[in-house]
This record gives sequence, C-alpha cells and structure tokens, in this order.
Amino acid sequence: MFGLMVRFTCKDEESAGKFDQLVSETIGKIETEEPGTLIYAVHEVDGQPLQRIFYELYRDRAAFDAHEEQDHVRRFLGARDDLLASVEVDWLGLQVGKGTTG
Repeated sequence: MFGLMVRFTCKDEESAGKFDQLVSETIGKIETEEPGTLIYAVHEVDGQPLQRIFYELYRDRAAFDAHEEQDHVRRFLGARDDLLASVEVDWLGLQVGKGTTG
C-alpha cells in the first residue's frame, strides 16, 4: 500500500467554497475511474474553516502514479493553486493496521 496525507489551507472563505466545489467535481471520477485508489477521503478541520485534510490510500505506488496522470486530477491540480495559501504533504508508509492487507 502507498499513502499520503495532505493539508490544504485556503486563502479565504470564498476560496474555500471554490476549493470545495472543485473537490466535489473531482471526487466522483476518482471513485468511478480509479480502481487502484482504495481511499480518497476529504476532511474539514474542526476550528480551522480554511483547512482541508486529504487522506489518500492506493493499492501501490503504480496506482498513485496512475491517479496523478488522470485528466480529472490534472484539472484539479491546475485549478487549486489560485485558491490556496499553503499545501503540506506527508508521505505515508504503512506500518500496521486493520483492513490493510490485499
């Protein structure tokens, strides 16, 4: 398995709304067109209205690479930058877990 966690901080409330819309437009295609994407969860952060955390888990590195090449992901990556103040990425290596085999 291959994973990452990304913390996005939007510029302001208007940007956060536009970012959420962009995520909504993208997530459906991830669900239907990416069998190697096991989990793609977007979270609001309690008490931090401009922050979003993405938790992404892929079958393997090749599935992540395939995700990054998708047209819908490229569109998301290109459109998000004008809406964000910062992006922090943590690359994850599975140590142990429930439901993580296979």
